Amino acid sequence: MIGTFRNFAKTKFAGILVFIMIIPFVFWGMGSMFSSGNTNSIVKINKTNISTEEFIDYLNNSGIPQDTIRKNLNDNIIEELLSALISTKILDLEIKEYNLIISKETLLKMIKKNKNFLDEEGSFQRIKYEKFLLENNQSAPQFELRLKNRELQKNLFSFVGAGTVSPKFLVKKLYQDENRKLEVEYIDLNQFYKKKKNFTDNDIKKFLDENKNDLKVEYIDFDYSIINPKNLLGVDEFNQTFFDKIDQIEIDISNELPFENIVTNFNLNSKKIKDFRFTYDKSDIEKKIFEARNNEFDIIEFKDDYILYKITKSEQRSPNVNDLGLREEILGLMFEKNKYEYNKNLIKKIDEKNFNNENFVEMGNKKMENLLLNSIKDNKKFDIKAVELLYSLPINSFTLINDEMNNIYLARIKNFQNQTMENDGKINEYTNKQNSNLKNNMLKSYDLYLNSRYDVNLNQKTIERVKNFFQ
Repeated sequence: MIGTFRNFAKTKFAGILVFIMIIPFVFWGMGSMFSSGNTNSIVKINKTNISTEEFIDYLNNSGIPQDTIRKNLNDNIIEELLSALISTKILDLEIKEYNLIISKETLLKMIKKNKNFLDEEGSFQRIKYEKFLLENNQSAPQFELRLKNRELQKNLFSFVGAGTVSPKFLVKKLYQDENRKLEVEYIDLNQFYKKKKNFTDNDIKKFLDENKNDLKVEYIDFDYSIINPKNLLGVDEFNQTFFDKIDQIEIDISNELPFENIVTNFNLNSKKIKDFRFTYDKSDIEKKIFEARNNEFDIIEFKDDYILYKITKSEQRSPNVNDLGLREEILGLMFEKNKYEYNKNLIKKIDEKNFNNENFVEMGNKKMENLLLNSIKDNKKFDIKAVELLYSLPINSFTLINDEMNNIYLARIKNFQNQTMENDGKINEYTNKQNSNLKNNMLKSYDLYLNSRYDVNLNQKTIERVKNFFQ
């Protein structure tokens, strides 16, 4: 928020001028950097070249700011965008191979039937269409070309998956898999975990000794001052004078002027904090300073204020078990470790077939519960991923599952109850769903076919040249 005020306070007209200067560069500026793009291939797909210029045009039209690309170079953003262009180009080659076309008349009908361009009576309104183009910074030819390409790709996928019809037994199986009822017996494992109150002082000491290097606590001493227009200038608004003084404080910090001198020079109040350690009950300002402690002396923004701070001391200490808050944190860690070890050992027994129904009944005693799940989407008790796991297991098998509150349960698959599909609407619904599944499988196979059909060769030197431009 302050950053926005500050930029605005500098000058309105400078921002407008910069914006006007940037627009041509964003959309056309990079082209000149690669004017030889027509002869410089960045990718070759069989005998088809993708020039550097074509890739730069693709980047310019992607809508991704150059700064975003620059910041993500190490995360392979250039390679990902190039991969997207390659996929588009391969689809274009396939569309050309199968001679798929969309006429101007068909394209015009699609635009005139677009609900975004219709009035309340369902009639096409040219003004709505033109307003849409203006709001999205597109010309009519650009929009129509994108619409045409998207529809051609859609037609290609329909062409590849055309005639997909599922046999009745697959439709029936899909319905039963998704709608069969499942009887589950389960035991809440919370009753088996060691409670925090049952850990002794010796347990705590042993835990600390075993994990002394991992459990050290960082304590810091620091001074800080809250800065805003009210305490710096005696006014309520963020103005140019305020930001000029903030700039001067930043200069003083870079010149290593002592914290005390800066506070005195600007007539600020300061506060000293000793032996601070991070806990969630501490003030937000002090937690913010702790998070920024790697810079020992700095000024940072916090909500509608600036915070000037100086770290004067930092040290790692072994946990003090006499600190009640810290002791509670340690007990929490001990509880979670005990819980993890118990669950791990139980899973190991199940995996190694060393756990049977007698063990389950013995554990459950009178605290075993029964539940009927109505379908694979029934998450009234357990997390939906846990429900999907239960439905994937055979009868009389055991597993550990969780609910949405991350409580852990030991569950046994008791029985499945298959349902009969008699409703005509359901038959049509699951026929369409199974047809869609088959089509998706077919498209996956088509994807593998494309991988084998097209030989893609990357020009790594040219890719590095593009990346160097953004650095």
